[in-house]
Amino acid sequence: MCLDLEGVLYPEVWIAVARHFDNDDLKATTRDIPDYDELMKHRLNVLRTAGIGMGEITTVLNSLSPLDGAVPFLNTLRASLPVIILSDTFEQFSVSIARQLNYPVILCNRLEIHDNIVTGYSMRQNEGKRRAVEGFKAMNLEVFAAGDSYNDLSMIRAADRGALFRAPDRIIADHPDIPSFISYSELLDWAGLHGR
Repeated sequence: MCLDLEGVLYPEVWIAVARHFDNDDLKATTRDIPDYDELMKHRLNVLRTAGIGMGEITTVLNSLSPLDGAVPFLNTLRASLPVIILSDTFEQFSVSIARQLNYPVILCNRLEIHDNIVTGYSMRQNEGKRRAVEGFKAMNLEVFAAGDSYNDLSMIRAADRGALFRAPDRIIADHPDIPSFISYSELLDWAGLHGR
């Protein structure tokens, strides 16, 4: 099972930072801006302009908790099959998040930081979510995938079985052929794991 992280198991970190600093310019996510590079350039510019550094982001991150029901859901999944979290979040965020989720495997990107200033970011690989799914399939693994944003669509479509989870209405409407769920129970039923 390949899962997105933010919006699926964990709150959207950038939205939490935006709320904490009352900065609407940081509320955009991959649900809003499909082009990840465009989104990150926007975020970096806002951080610089607002004087928000990695220390400040970490303070907000440390105040967050997994979404209600996420930990039992993840525990149920992990008892039945391997689970990999494929996320466009960053290693600097994932340390705290992984601990709260009982240390699942989280594959993500990396922020570039100098003197507390977030100066850039590096992607582990372009289209990393899709390529990871393709890699698992090349090893003769059946792959399930679920996510909530534009940047999850290629992963979902590459999987043997893919689904949207708590996605915005416009993404669901634009992709009516992809099953869509709003509860962890529904997602477990879809994967054939409920009650295991």
